[in-house]
Order: sequence, then structure tokens, then C-alpha cells
Amino acid sequence: MYRLHIANKNYSSWSLRPWVLMHQKEIRFEEVLTPFEADSNWSTFRAFSPSGLVPCLEDGERTVWESLAIVEYLAERHVGVWPADEEARTWARCASSEMHAGFSPLRSLCPMNCGVRVKLHHMPDALARNLARLDELWQQGLTRFGGPFLAGEAFTAVDAFFAPVAFRVQSFGLTLGEPSMDYVARLLSLPAMQQWYEEALAEPWREAAHEAEVQQHGAIIEDRRPG
Repeated sequence: MYRLHIANKNYSSWSLRPWVLMHQKEIRFEEVLTPFEADSNWSTFRAFSPSGLVPCLEDGERTVWESLAIVEYLAERHVGVWPADEEARTWARCASSEMHAGFSPLRSLCPMNCGVRVKLHHMPDALARNLARLDELWQQGLTRFGGPFLAGEAFTAVDAFFAPVAFRVQSFGLTLGEPSMDYVARLLSLPAMQQWYEEALAEPWREAAHEAEVQQHGAIIEDRRPG
């Protein structure tokens, strides 16, 4: 059985991608969660990940690190990770790669923190451009391939790559067009996403750097975590 190494569900957007994909595609795996540490995770994470980062997948003696590589590894072994239709699959790979390599303002100004609700201090132009592009991209996929997911009827890897954005939209009260907001609601309602969210809120850890990152860009108006 696969072993998937992840970090805190409240913060780790990169970990969410393969985790939610494997749950939605019913790919069995053992979850190994190692919490973020105060200063550096390098030594701890290096025990299982060559890059010192999460996520990292173990398949017997083989180690696959980095979320995009994990998805492609799984796609070689399991049907349905990417869309079967060539046109949809090509679009899905492009959109996933764009999310993987881009949207830096969205990542930095709205870091994933599932348990809080935040009012941004202001809306920088760079973030507004990211949201406009996100809206454009999502509506293109939903329209072109008929929904309800980005590349058609089934949840695939491209939806997994944008799953952390759904939590960001929820936490920071971000606004997109109606079809995109409906898509966010659809992602958040998935059983796997609800499980991740509930387990994120129940985590006992609060890592100072991740908490400070949120408060640098906005005011916390609600914290749904116990304690």
C-alpha cells in the first residue's frame, strides 16, 4: 500500500492535492502526518522526503516527492486521475501546471488556514489579477467540458490542484463569478474535503509562523478551532 507523508491539514495546501485526489479516486493509502516545527522542518522531513518538503509518496522501496510528480506517478497506475478525453486532459494538465507554478500573490496573501475567517487589510492589484485569472480559467473549463468539475463529469487531478484554493476562498471571503463560487461550494461539499476540513480544525498544533502569515495580511474575524 502507498504511504503518503503530509503535514498539518490546517496549513499544508501542497499536501491536500494528492490526499484529496487519492480519496476521491479511491486509491488506498496510509496517511503519515508530521506536524510543522517552529523553525525548520528540514531535518525531520528529510527522514522521509529527499527535498525536505511534503507531500511525499512511498510505494514500497520507491519514493516520489513533490505534488505534481506524485499525481503523474499515480496517473500511470490508476485510471481516471486525468480525464480520458484528450482535449480535456490537455487542458487539465495546462491548468494544473499554471496553478502549480503561478498564482504567487494568492498563495502569499491568502495562505491556507482552514480554521479561520479573515478580512484582508486591502485588495492588492496583483491579487485582484490572480482572482480574475482564476475566475476566467475555472469558467473556461466548466463551460468547455460541461462540468460539474473543471474537466468534465468526474473529479480529476486538475480539481485536486485547485482544492486548496477553495479553502482560501472560504477563509478569506474572496469573491468570484457565480459559476466559480458554485464550483467552490461543490469542492467544499465533497466528502474528502469535509473530512480534511474537520480533521484540520481538530488538530492540536498551532505553528507560529503560519499563524503570523495570516495576520500579516488580514484581521482574523473568526477562529473555528477549539481553544
